[in-house]
Amino acid sequence: MRYENLEDFLNRGKAALAKGPVAILLAEDDVELSSTIQHHRKIGFREILLLAPPEMKIPSDLTRDIHHIPHNFLARGGREAALNAIIAAARPGTWLYYGFNAEYLFYPFCESRSVGEMLAFHGEERREAMLTYVIDLYADDLSAHPDAVSLEHAHLDRSGYYALARHGEDGQPKERQLDFFGGLRWRFEEHISPARRKIDRIALFRAKKGLELRENHTFSIEEYNTYACPWHHNLTAAVCSFRTAKALKQNPGSRYEITSFMWRNSVRFEWNSRQLLDLGLMEPGQWF
Repeated sequence: MRYENLEDFLNRGKAALAKGPVAILLAEDDVELSSTIQHHRKIGFREILLLAPPEMKIPSDLTRDIHHIPHNFLARGGREAALNAIIAAARPGTWLYYGFNAEYLFYPFCESRSVGEMLAFHGEERREAMLTYVIDLYADDLSAHPDAVSLEHAHLDRSGYYALARHGEDGQPKERQLDFFGGLRWRFEEHISPARRKIDRIALFRAKKGLELRENHTFSIEEYNTYACPWHHNLTAAVCSFRTAKALKQNPGSRYEITSFMWRNSVRFEWNSRQLLDLGLMEPGQWF
């Protein structure tokens, strides 16, 4: 269904936010838009919201059975404002996910278990949010794929990931919160501002009254930003993303300086959760 704008959706389509899980997909351009929608359909999201700039032409066959919302979220602060409006409109307790086009959510055993099953277990562990790592994908041959995007030839870094303590305003480390780094944002950090180098994102979370997303992909309720509960390790997931590679090849400051993203620790992405688990890029916790 297509709406006039975000306000129209919040007036007429609010019922879509009554029962999750709901995927909110932000289309910055049309690169791999179809595969992004199809992937999130396949893993079992009950509803899919597609936010795209009003001038972007979206083929009608892509928006069948989803909610197409023309909205310009590309201005500074626009992404957070749009997502926070949706969070405020959602029924408290509804599971929401947000990601961008050419990004694909993976979680343990996603080949045989739906995202709803996974979140039901996570909720039983008294968790209202889930840490995800944004794992950079990139094409192996940039001459053949100048935008760095290729599903068939996707690669990722098998190592080079690390975490640092996250400090509060008082200078003390925050409990059960870390800043995670790695991938292309680490290897090509000279082209990326310090504020955008982290790869952690709370991409899965439950709507709650007063909850707000901040610009750095953290939430106003601090417990939402933790990687685990105090008692044991919890599930984590991965958002496998071409977004950084695409941006580095579009940015005039890095486009001609980067001739390849491949290095000794590049491996072909196998498009399954087992590879990500084996590489330690997500955690099954107590879910078997």
